[in-house]
Amino acid sequence: MEWLLAIVFKISKVLNKIAEITLACMILLTVTDVVLRTGRAPIVGTYEMVGLLGAIIIGFSIPFTSWVQGQIKVDFLIVKLSARARAIVDIITRCVGIGLFLVIAWNLLILGAEALKAGEVTPTRHLPFYPIIYAVGAACFFQALVLFCDIIKIVRGEYE
Repeated sequence: MEWLLAIVFKISKVLNKIAEITLACMILLTVTDVVLRTGRAPIVGTYEMVGLLGAIIIGFSIPFTSWVQGQIKVDFLIVKLSARARAIVDIITRCVGIGLFLVIAWNLLILGAEALKAGEVTPTRHLPFYPIIYAVGAACFFQALVLFCDIIKIVRGEYE
């Protein structure tokens, strides 16, 4: 199981690095557009490009954030439970999360296929939607795998 944990960690780091680079590109695009707007020469389609980049940033940053437990936890009731009860609650919440992310991923893949078939593109730049939809769907599948790895760590007593 160590090899699975190591591979999932490395892939989540790569996805997070892609999200970081995408965020830098989005910032550069936005700043450049604002500067060019003062000279009355804005970048056409900035709004839609920022939206697509934002989807990549969010989708690709979730697995690593989950791996390092960077999310907000509201656990004032859970900390009062015994270690075994906390582990059970953690496993149940991870199972629910796995189910949720698998449903989201599956539906995004269906949506991506429909967007590809229909030839849906952004209104201004005519950028296709389906690659972004597929990428975020794949990231959701990967997030389900990260949550499965959490369960492995919980069972082994290595979580938290």
